[in-house]
Amino acid sequence: MVDTSDQVRPLAPSADRSTSSDDESATAVTKTRRRRWLKCCAFVAALLLIQATVVVILIFTVFKVKDPIIRMNDVTVQRLDLINGTTTPRPGSNMTLNADVSVKNPNYASFRYQNTTTTLYYRGAVIGEARGPPGRARARRTMRMNVTVDVITDRVLNQPDLGSDINSGLITMSSYTVVGGRVKIFVVKKHVTVRMNCSMTVNITSRVIQQQKCKRKVKL
Repeated sequence: MVDTSDQVRPLAPSADRSTSSDDESATAVTKTRRRRWLKCCAFVAALLLIQATVVVILIFTVFKVKDPIIRMNDVTVQRLDLINGTTTPRPGSNMTLNADVSVKNPNYASFRYQNTTTTLYYRGAVIGEARGPPGRARARRTMRMNVTVDVITDRVLNQPDLGSDINSGLITMSSYTVVGGRVKIFVVKKHVTVRMNCSMTVNITSRVIQQQKCKRKVKL
């Protein structure tokens, strides 16, 4: 008998053996996947860069922080005690002025402001002061508020030039108003302080403001 142990075993089928063509195919697939992944990363990076550029452009153009505008729309005399038959204020009494102040916010974000301070002067001397409450002017809106100023009449009477002003029937005063706040657009925050100087001429008899001029100054 022939010893079967010495027989040569048949070779494995060619389909079960790796060839160089299979290795090249696998390498090509890996390179293709890598290219797709790099293209995807490049696309995402480009998209983020475009978005960041658009946001920066908007911040410095459309959404650029603009200065709030404060105006003294009107000032009326609510109370003025005069000596009977004269145009002279009664000693020890107070004169009350009501100022209609508006804060215009030209920005696309709200402007939050702190307490407003208004100081009234007559010939360089402080004769009254008032404080307004904090508030918020909405985006591209105007916030209006009434500020009441109590004038200390005795300080007015102590002025040596008061007599000539009374004889003319007109008293010229000036006011100084400060409004501080903050505008926030996206991650940009800007603190703004608006200062306004006004000069006004009050008619003692009619108790109305005949003339008023205001100048404002903004500090960023």
